[in-house]
Amino acid sequence: MDNSHIKIVTKNRKAWHNYSIVEEIEAGIVLLGTEVKSLRSAQANLKDAYGRIDKGELYIHQMHISPYPFAHYDNHDPLRKRKLLLHRSELKRMEAKVREKGYSIIPLKIYFKGGKAKVSVGLARGKRQYDKRHSIKEREMKREMDRARKKDY
Repeated sequence: MDNSHIKIVTKNRKAWHNYSIVEEIEAGIVLLGTEVKSLRSAQANLKDAYGRIDKGELYIHQMHISPYPFAHYDNHDPLRKRKLLLHRSELKRMEAKVREKGYSIIPLKIYFKGGKAKVSVGLARGKRQYDKRHSIKEREMKREMDRARKKDY
């Protein structure tokens, strides 16, 4: 896949720390004009965002897109719920997984692909505290090995 035409707006770095991402799906998102303009200037935050399936449709809650500063009236609500566009088969598969114990829908990143706003949504399972410590330990060991390898050259 050619990633030259993808412009990443924001990533949810905490998601990779707090969750084990089992599956990643690309979804379109329904936005207002002022939201698109704010996204183009990278005015978004996914820190506390989560996905929820309501009446057979997937929505993102608590995703913050700042109001567009040059819109004098009819600006959007920064924390409104936003509908995601998925194929029905993907939605049904996600819904079945979420019904299982421990799975959540977490937005991982927002980006523009071919001029259209997209959201990468992850099917995630929460990590326990010892899993987080294990991940940190592995990352530190990898860094130490890279440093040692770099020093040898």
